[in-house]
Amino acid sequence: MIRTTIRIALAGLLVLAAAGLAFAQEKTQVTFWHAMGGARTAFIQRMVDDFNYTHPTIEVKAEYKGSYRDTLNAAILAAKQGNPAQIVQIFEVGSQLALDSGIFMPFEDTIKPDDYAMLDDFVPGVANYYKFDGKFYSVPFNSSNAILYYNKNVFAKAGLDPENPPKTFDEVTAACKKIVESGAAPYGISFPLHCWLAEEWMANQGALLANNENGRAGRATDILLDSEPMKKIMSWWKELYDNKYYAYSGKPEDWDGANNLFISGQAAMEVTSTSDVAIMQNAAAENGFTLGTGKLPSLTDDPEGAVVGGASLWMTKGNSPEVQDAAKTFLIWFTNTENEVRWHKGTGYFPVRVSAVDVLKEQKWFERNPAFSAAFDQLLDTKPTRATQGALLPIFPQLRTIVEEAAQKIFDGTPVDEAMAEADKRADDALTKFNRGVQ
Repeated sequence: MIRTTIRIALAGLLVLAAAGLAFAQEKTQVTFWHAMGGARTAFIQRMVDDFNYTHPTIEVKAEYKGSYRDTLNAAILAAKQGNPAQIVQIFEVGSQLALDSGIFMPFEDTIKPDDYAMLDDFVPGVANYYKFDGKFYSVPFNSSNAILYYNKNVFAKAGLDPENPPKTFDEVTAACKKIVESGAAPYGISFPLHCWLAEEWMANQGALLANNENGRAGRATDILLDSEPMKKIMSWWKELYDNKYYAYSGKPEDWDGANNLFISGQAAMEVTSTSDVAIMQNAAAENGFTLGTGKLPSLTDDPEGAVVGGASLWMTKGNSPEVQDAAKTFLIWFTNTENEVRWHKGTGYFPVRVSAVDVLKEQKWFERNPAFSAAFDQLLDTKPTRATQGALLPIFPQLRTIVEEAAQKIFDGTPVDEAMAEADKRADDALTKFNRGVQ
């Protein structure tokens, strides 16, 4: 009798285990590739874990795939091999290449009437960038722009007003001169050798980076690297370098190198992404100085504003209806108001939803954390023009390398006009070649 009871109990347990296994296998699997390294990898994973816990029929697997460039390249290759990720984080300048790749579908096509409110909730400056032909092809997630960070203690030591950071190129140069000559810091300013900053300063002047209204009115066929606005940027950059006011690590796109120069006190100011606000606040406290932030210094007293940086989330096409619906469910949840507030507070990327901004204002977040407000104020003050909407170029990653190599040549003595004329030809040749391939 006892043995019979045990056999029945074991049989029941096996049935339950089999049912549990079947249930686990019934979960809809979604792969999410992203480019958020360092502490942000863990942050993303915590958010994904929360989603999986609250959505038991869906399992999202997040994978860090390296840099933005690496992530986009890996996504295109995987799709060609028939094994695509369902969701891919793509940096803003990869948008045209993503469109041309043919592997993604417009997110807006998956939206039901009840979901349209989420699209109307995006901050206008963000929506302005990520709408192509009037439609959202991706979901804005981590948005940023470039701001000025400065060491208030060094400013005071140099006789500068710690509450009044420089706002123009001329004011930056003058502040650097006082800082270096006073011995308050070895260098006035640091920022990475990165084309992104040149792009921001072009938009700041209201200048286009490409023809056909930055590639927004029609496909771009001419890149404008030898324009006067671009040469003004490079000439100022060269002036800072020649006067030993500017320091960088010597390597292109070295964000950490520029951060280290600023955090260690070797440079009194740094221009970099607002996404580093949380990191900078912690570093300032650890290194015993007071952090200040300001808008991106501009060439003029009346700048047009900034281009949205960062990235958005794209859905690949060709998935089953179940997988597509699961991916959409995740994207709506992942970028909802609560998570945008959470993401902003933990990183410094500004909130991309109006509703998230409202929550932060109700909490008096910006009043209690003024270092976070510079980038958002800058976004709100940005004029909605073709320049600030940002350029659509399929060769943007290659373009950035070309501009960075031109800047290095300028530092090494090549005249600005010559370096930018050469860079312009290289960029136009690359664009012409690519455009031929998609016609």
